[in-house]
Amino acid sequence: MPSRTSATSAKAVRAAGKSSPSRKPGKGKLPGKKREVPWALLGAGVAIIALIGLLAYSLVPKYLDQAAIREAQTDLKEWVPSKDNQDPSAKIEGVVKQDYPAGLHVSAEQRVAYDKSPAFGGPHDGAWANCTGTVYAKPIRMENAVHSLEHGAVWIAYNPDKVDAAGVEKLSNFVKGRQFSLMSPYPGLDSAISLQSWGHQLKLDSADDVRIKQFISALRENPYAYPEVGASCSNPIFDANNPPPFDSSPYGPDAVPMDGEGLTPDQTELGGAGAPGVPTIPMPGGLPAGQ
Repeated sequence: MPSRTSATSAKAVRAAGKSSPSRKPGKGKLPGKKREVPWALLGAGVAIIALIGLLAYSLVPKYLDQAAIREAQTDLKEWVPSKDNQDPSAKIEGVVKQDYPAGLHVSAEQRVAYDKSPAFGGPHDGAWANCTGTVYAKPIRMENAVHSLEHGAVWIAYNPDKVDAAGVEKLSNFVKGRQFSLMSPYPGLDSAISLQSWGHQLKLDSADDVRIKQFISALRENPYAYPEVGASCSNPIFDANNPPPFDSSPYGPDAVPMDGEGLTPDQTELGGAGAPGVPTIPMPGGLPAGQ
């Protein structure tokens, strides 16, 4: 039989249970403020991410372009000329070599009956095509380009019908802003690409050909391979945007022969005696633009 004390305790417990409010699920937590979403902070984060993406989109291609140019314009050590190896291009398959007289100048109105296309030596215009890493959008007059070769430049000519935009871009990486180099389209060229230095030529089918870099390493400003050592490639009066036009028509009877018959050699351009400077011979159309 339960004791009186136990009965009293049980009643007390039941009474306490009736008097206390019933608990419902989810109740009993301390009241708090409603959590707010930090929209301003999230917006700032999105803006920063967008800015980083925009900068990457803008700068990464430029960085890659500059890296491609640096790689293209780094000479191959084993192809750089030296006293003991004066013409490394002799080891490049396909290079054609020929000796030409130097210092033979024609006027801006005269043509030379060149025996090669493109020409890579012989009589030429008294003013050279600017060859300070110039990438010409238009074909240029051959007589001006050949004078650039006499100054030690490498001229990259390409057939615009045989080289696509990607190929043109690859070729331009070898030239852009690089002294003693120039590049221009050459309509009707019998190969996709033709490289010229004074007395040297190499015709190729692809802008990916490894011989392009070999040729340039061996012959660009090679002091043993061109006549006018020390001459400048800068020619401000040669308008890169509107150069003297390329003429592919047949030579007439008044064209200057390759042996330069009737011309007097310019002695300042022989044996490396040429001095840097700007030519004084007027270009077609008179003074350069703006003068």
